Formats: sequence, C-alpha cells, structure tokens
Amino acid sequence: MMERSLMQCTRSLSRTLTQPSCRLSIAETRHTCLTRCLHTTRPALLQSKPPKTRDRGPKSNEDTQTDFSALDVLRNTVAPATSIDACTGNGFALNNQMRISGSGILLIGGEAFRWWPWLRDERKEGTGDDAMTGNMLNAKGQWEVDEGAWGVLEMMYPKPDLLIIGTGPHTTPIAPSVRKYLNNLGIRLDIQDTRNAAAQFNLLATERGVGQVAAALVPIGWVERQ
Repeated sequence: MMERSLMQCTRSLSRTLTQPSCRLSIAETRHTCLTRCLHTTRPALLQSKPPKTRDRGPKSNEDTQTDFSALDVLRNTVAPATSIDACTGNGFALNNQMRISGSGILLIGGEAFRWWPWLRDERKEGTGDDAMTGNMLNAKGQWEVDEGAWGVLEMMYPKPDLLIIGTGPHTTPIAPSVRKYLNNLGIRLDIQDTRNAAAQFNLLATERGVGQVAAALVPIGWVERQ
C-alpha cells in the first residue's frame, strides 16, 4: 500500500512539472536570473516618502537652542588695521582711516605699501598725472608684471603663506612666469577681482593673522591702456 501511494505521488509530480505553465526555457531562466542579479530599485516599502507637512511643531524656549543666524565666530576678533574698508575707483580706504589713491596697494605683514605694478623702466607713463595709465596684460591677455614689482616680498622674512591678488574690476588669469616666480618664493596664490580679493583678505587676515596672509590689489577703476 505504501509503495502504491509513493508511485501515485511521483506520477502526479511528474505531470505537474511537464505542464506548459510550469516549464521555463533555458533562455527565460537565464533572463530571470540576470534580471534579479542586476535589479537595483529599492523595494517600495523601503523608499522614502515626502513629508506630509512642514510643521516643525511649537518653537522651543530652551536656553540651549542655537540661533545660527546670529552665529559669528569672529565677533570678538579685532580686524587688522590694514583691512580694506572700501575700494574706490582709483584707490582704497583702510580700517586705520588711511586713504590711498592713484595707485594699487600691497598689504604685507601688517603694513600698507603703495604699488604701481604697471610701471616699466622703459616707459614714462604711470607717473604724475598719468599714475593710472599703463599695461599689465601680455599678448595672450594674461596678467603679467615685472619681477621688480614684488621686491618687498623678496626682502621680508618669514614670507606670507598666501598672497591674494586682485587684478582690477575683473578676474584675469596671471601669466605662468608670474605664478612660477611667486611659487618659488614659497607663496601660494589666490587670484580674484579686486572687490572679492579685498573681502577675502579681510576675512583671512582676521582669522589667520597678517603674518600669514598678504594682498596685492589693483584699483577697481583700472583700465588697460590700448
């Protein structure tokens, strides 16, 4: 009786497996396997859903709550005397009430120096009434000045870690020769237009100190001579 029941079960299983609805071809089996192996969509139950409301509940009155809009890590830090208060068309106004006009400015080691990077020994422009006249762009349109314009940087020690260059009203790429010369002095460069360069100097000089950060700025009213 037991052998007969076993044979009936075996035949029933064979008929079930041989039905068309239960058979898969080799190609279909391979396709199903590959589809499962490469499927990356997250299950619907695990997908994040958008919030139903943006209400964050009642405002907390705890003293420990942080007001990020009022957070200012440099609030009690005194700005250096050589920080830039304003950029004018032909010069700069410093935090120590000094006004510089008719030239650029070098801010190094807490000192301010008048700077005429457009001066050339073989040319007469850039002096007297022509103080804001000259050329600083080479044939490729790159910002390029003579090595003599960086004489203060050569003499000072220790040298600043970072020099922020403001190239005038617009950001202009500097010539490879200028970058190589300053990098050989061990100074990193940050090139921006003068307004952003002045703001960057104010922030970094306050945070890191004037011994680490220097600036070389061309007035925002500078116009390249044609």
